[in-house]
Amino acid sequence: MKKKFFWRVFLITVTTLLSIIFFLPSTPLFSSMPELWKKYMPHRGITLGLDLQGGLHLVFEVEGDRAVDITLERIAVSLTDILQKKGFKVDVKKDITGISVSPSDMNIRKVIEDNYPNLILSQSSGEKVIYKLSDKETWRIKDSSAEQALEIIRNRIDQFGVAEPTMHRQGKDEIVVQLPGVRDPKRAIDIIGKTAILEFKLLDDENPIAAQLPNTILPGEEERLIKEFAHKIPEDDEILFEKVVEKETGKISKRVYLVKRQTLLTGDYLTESRVNIDPRFNEPYVSISFNAEGAKLFGEITGANVRKRLAIILDNNVYSAPVIQERIAGGNAQITGLFTMDEAKDLAIVLRSGSLPAPLKMIQNVTVGPSLGRDSIEAGKVAAIIAFIAVVGFMIFYYRLSGVIADLALLLNIILLLGAMASLNATLTMPGIAGIILAIGMAVDSNVLMFERIREELRAGKTVSAAVDSGYKKAFWTIFDSHVTALITALVLFQFGTGPIKGFAVTLSLGVSINLFTALIGTKTAFDIILSRMKVKSLSI
Repeated sequence: MKKKFFWRVFLITVTTLLSIIFFLPSTPLFSSMPELWKKYMPHRGITLGLDLQGGLHLVFEVEGDRAVDITLERIAVSLTDILQKKGFKVDVKKDITGISVSPSDMNIRKVIEDNYPNLILSQSSGEKVIYKLSDKETWRIKDSSAEQALEIIRNRIDQFGVAEPTMHRQGKDEIVVQLPGVRDPKRAIDIIGKTAILEFKLLDDENPIAAQLPNTILPGEEERLIKEFAHKIPEDDEILFEKVVEKETGKISKRVYLVKRQTLLTGDYLTESRVNIDPRFNEPYVSISFNAEGAKLFGEITGANVRKRLAIILDNNVYSAPVIQERIAGGNAQITGLFTMDEAKDLAIVLRSGSLPAPLKMIQNVTVGPSLGRDSIEAGKVAAIIAFIAVVGFMIFYYRLSGVIADLALLLNIILLLGAMASLNATLTMPGIAGIILAIGMAVDSNVLMFERIREELRAGKTVSAAVDSGYKKAFWTIFDSHVTALITALVLFQFGTGPIKGFAVTLSLGVSINLFTALIGTKTAFDIILSRMKVKSLSI
């Protein structure tokens, strides 16, 4: 008999010790543990979710239509280059309806359709043809932009250093971001939402209109200035601005530039961006490096435009516009702009993670304060303690000594559940606490089923030992079936749920699995030990 339950006792003891070891980092005791323990033992524990430790809950909408427009703009630039290299004199523009190409020529149309089979001819006249993207390609771009935006946001947040962030798509074009423990919400939002489209464009200083523009304006006057010069500016130019901060007074103004619309180089060729300190002025700047193809293009651009000014533009804001003194080989450049160290670091992060395929529009911004999280934790603790005391009291009152065994199994259940969550570094949320409380109820339910079966066997005249064995055997499949169905439900919730629902599913699935162990092995082992060591004639049940 002893050999039968020795391994069960050993298994219960080992799992309990491991659970305590894994859960220790989640308790105040861990800070007073020896350094050797902290170094070699688990030190992560349970992570608190957004609703318990505070943080940000954001919902962004990916502007898919803008992603389609950006794709068309790039196709227009590429087509211009392809057609010019084949000797055609063409005017390729991206307009509201699609890409217009003039003149209308069959040879030109053949080159376009060979290179871009996803373009469909929508209009044709003697002067020009207009192409648009196919519906299938439009849908693919929108879907791809949402997926790509999710990945880029994930990369940015990983570099920002947020512990246990949650990110997922919601619907066709929405992205949900949860950032527990964030202390600077504005900075986090700026990093996530910055489109980070890096472009290099030439200034059109030779155009007479450039001399008519004011050097600087006050913030807020940008739209008025653009409207004032809208009829004068050539179609191939645009007005952009650079933020200027006076060191002595801190006064902010906007420097005005007339910039050619054609993008000579984009940030798609970047391989590295990092923060350095300018030794002359002791100010941070961002240095960038291009891949081999980008370095070649940058060398060609700078070599062909010596003595001209090249604007470095991020999200339609000019950061600097230095004069090209000579051809720049090696594929390295600098972005300056009177940055603070945090601004330079954030800019390096967004450039390193890549530009978003389309702008993000924030549709929900909820900040959860840490005090609210503490209140939730305290409320959860109180609910769990009350539930535990009520269940323990009922089991002892109704089942006497057997109720005490069930209560010990319940305590073991909680210890193993917390240990399992800590070992998986699971995120505990308020719904997760609800899942723990539900698991406590299910643990007691299993014991009630077994105890009632044992009572029936005792009434039938069986001995205590035979009644216990028979009661467990007969209750086994009922308990197993109920737990498996609950586990399937929890797994479905985890697979298709989001955020708090996943937290509830994690604790419920772990609780159900552990409950099978404590109810069918834990309490049975306790009964076997008692019955093997004592001559029990009647069972207190």
